[in-house]
Amino acid sequence: MQRNVWLIAISVVLALILINNTIYYLLTKQTLEEGHEAEMLRLGKQIEISVEQTRKSSAYYEELIARELRAVSIAAQYALDPDVEKVTDEQLKELSAKLAVEHITLLKRTEDDILLYRSSDPTQPGTSTKTWKPWHQIFQQLLDRERHEEWVGQSLTDFWSGPFETSSTDKGKVYKWGYYYDGTTNYIIDPYVSYQGTQGEFDKMVGVERVVNDLIQRGDSLLEIAIFNPETFPDGVWYVKEAVGKKENMVQRAQLHGHYNLKSDKDVQSVKQAYGSNEVVSFDEKLGERHIHKMFIPVKSSSEDVRIVDENGEPMDSYVLSIVSDYSDIQKKLDKQFLNLGLIILLLTIASLTIAIIAMRYYRQSREKAVAVTQETYTEEINSMFNSIRAQRHDFLNHVQTIHSLAELNKHQELVAYTKELTGDIQLMNDIIDIGNPAIAALIRSKISQAESYRIRFSCSLGGFKLQGMGAKTLDMNRVLGNLIDNAFDEVMKYEEHEREVVLIGSQSEHVLEFVITNTCLDAKRLAAKPLFEAGYSTKRGQHQGLGLSIVKSIVDSYKGEVAAFADAKDRLSFIVRIPL
Repeated sequence: MQRNVWLIAISVVLALILINNTIYYLLTKQTLEEGHEAEMLRLGKQIEISVEQTRKSSAYYEELIARELRAVSIAAQYALDPDVEKVTDEQLKELSAKLAVEHITLLKRTEDDILLYRSSDPTQPGTSTKTWKPWHQIFQQLLDRERHEEWVGQSLTDFWSGPFETSSTDKGKVYKWGYYYDGTTNYIIDPYVSYQGTQGEFDKMVGVERVVNDLIQRGDSLLEIAIFNPETFPDGVWYVKEAVGKKENMVQRAQLHGHYNLKSDKDVQSVKQAYGSNEVVSFDEKLGERHIHKMFIPVKSSSEDVRIVDENGEPMDSYVLSIVSDYSDIQKKLDKQFLNLGLIILLLTIASLTIAIIAMRYYRQSREKAVAVTQETYTEEINSMFNSIRAQRHDFLNHVQTIHSLAELNKHQELVAYTKELTGDIQLMNDIIDIGNPAIAALIRSKISQAESYRIRFSCSLGGFKLQGMGAKTLDMNRVLGNLIDNAFDEVMKYEEHEREVVLIGSQSEHVLEFVITNTCLDAKRLAAKPLFEAGYSTKRGQHQGLGLSIVKSIVDSYKGEVAAFADAKDRLSFIVRIPL
């Protein structure tokens, strides 16, 4: 039975430890994930600020280029004839070299088109701009001296310059064009410079690509940073040009800056969701053997020109920043913390089990000691009863001689008194013997003698007990009665002799064995409400261990019985025991 209890206790402890570890693991994982998410969000905001500052610097540098192109246009206007027919390609070639631009082209309006009419680039003349949107419309507005529509680029007096863009006649080249017309010529002056020689060099030193690369190299867990055009992601917008075939405008690219190699099926939906809701979107995913964390941050620019347009050529003021980090860092931190926790829990578990084992051994030894004392008392009480009986038989002859002498001396009064006392003592012994159980009888006889020595009025009323074959063991019943009687004696010894009273009533029926022990207790109501049956609880001072009533309860519980304490009156405390048979 005890082994089963130990196994159950150990199983419960192990189950609790397992549940605790599992809950801690999940909570720690959630905390680390939330911390990683917050860290990536803070990093994203820092990247956003860095990218925006760098992009604004690039935009400002591009604006300076546009102003230079306008100055080149004015210089070219003074150097050229106002009639385009009187200007040659050779003049433009020589002029572009002097003004340090890539090329200069002159645009002429026809009945239904605006053509690249003269140019220092021999591939340019004769090219139509009718299909160039919105360039063609802006050219018309310049020639009509109208205020042209706001679009991506720089607008100055009589001048407009678009962003760096892929050439329509040579898709391998990226240029920035400037268009100037003040009404004094019959053509638009169009100087332009290459990206590599101007803006490209700036971006290599302090541009967005440089910032992105530096951040990835410095970040321990950063894998990729990219900037997306949410309106054209993921395929972009492609145009078919007769001269160069399929071409994508730079301002309509799906990926504007950064690196995009770790692709997921969720990317398209996440970009659209972040852009549409203006909220951060993130998810975790395993790509091959790599576990990654992706975050998509919508960025709304405060600048008037972000050089991004949608699929219809309309300017946009926002984009989506993508950050990819290595999720395995979380798992490494989690494994490290869990290992440390496991060691701590293991040490605490060993310490707890050791303390529990020591406590259980101490408790068991205390119980065994109490049982040993009870058995020793039981043996002594049996011997005491037998000694009393033998003493009565041994003194029988003396009693007879005394009676004979009193009769011869006609001492009738003395004879009556002597025989009354003698028969009372014998009757008491016979009543005890008639209980029906020698062991219980011996216990009661011993307690009567003890009560006489303590000046305690101890009265008993017991029916016949036939415990054999009924489940209740005599030794256990003696332990119950002995502890209850000793507890009552200890309590009444606190009071004067005339207040020391203990009453024992016992009976046995067909189905139940019942004992009621009542003793004097001037604080009965308060004491009855105390946890009297808990191990270690005691109202006595000194060497008492508080095990007597606890042993009573454990024995009664083992027989599925009941034990309780209650106050009959303010000065009477009773204990009742009922054991089913």
